[in-house]
Amino acid sequence: MGAGHDHGHAHGAPAGTATSAYRGRLRVALAITLGIVVVQIVGGLLADSLALVADSAHMATDALGLGMALLAIHFANRPPSDQATFGYARAEILAALANCLLLLGVGGYVLYESVQRFVTPAHTEGHLAVVFGVIGLVANMVSLALLMRGQKESLNVRGAFLEVAADALGSVTVIVSALVIMFTGWQAADPIASLVIALMIVPRTVKLLRETLNVLLEAAPKGVDMAEVRAHILATEGVEDVHDLHAWTITSGMPVLSAHVVVSSDVLSAIGHEKMLHELQDCLGGHFDVEHCTFQLEPGGHAEHEARLCH
Repeated sequence: MGAGHDHGHAHGAPAGTATSAYRGRLRVALAITLGIVVVQIVGGLLADSLALVADSAHMATDALGLGMALLAIHFANRPPSDQATFGYARAEILAALANCLLLLGVGGYVLYESVQRFVTPAHTEGHLAVVFGVIGLVANMVSLALLMRGQKESLNVRGAFLEVAADALGSVTVIVSALVIMFTGWQAADPIASLVIALMIVPRTVKLLRETLNVLLEAAPKGVDMAEVRAHILATEGVEDVHDLHAWTITSGMPVLSAHVVVSSDVLSAIGHEKMLHELQDCLGGHFDVEHCTFQLEPGGHAEHEARLCH
């Protein structure tokens, strides 16, 4: 005897994924980023500044990441099918994973080039580097303002936000190193700034990678204590046991939960399946941020029957 119930979650195309609400802002951020990539490449070549070139390479990766995020939104909004029953919402997480791998690659490249600059010093034009660093900083601050709200709701937007934040810090580093070169003539400031930029990229990327892998490995959603969930379900009147309890995240903003709930036959007969399901949904909805729940109600002894069938 089983019953499923879905509460507060519309079926169909997952058009309400957290990232899709910020599509327009992502497009503007992408346009800004692409423009600054060109400006900083030109500036890096003119000033012979590795820090500027490194920052432009990082921003080029960010531009690719933003483009993938927008492409992921397109796929995420496609309707589910018999083969892809949750649609293509997971494409957002795959894009976030690709962003992480690209960022780690860029960080490694910048570290390598920075070391090469110490071996073969170059002459950096400090005043030009300052000008292009300020342009990059202003543009990054605009992008950060656009993505500030979305980074709290979507892993993909958070990835873009962290990338732009690292770029903004990179621009500050470029400006500081350029000022040092202008006033002291110490050329080592440029490769040192490049190293700092690389070291800013890696830790944030590792953190985002860990969160992304947790989604792909279907770990419990962040902030959901499964022991507490189990305790709340067991505290519902008539519930005797709960098993096969699972919670995972399809994509940002789409946590789901399923469970087999053993209910006293007397209580189930007295109140009916629908009221029991509503009580379970109200229990979880009032205490946990999981609205897409599927419960299978079972009378006592049904779990043993399932175990015998499995063996």
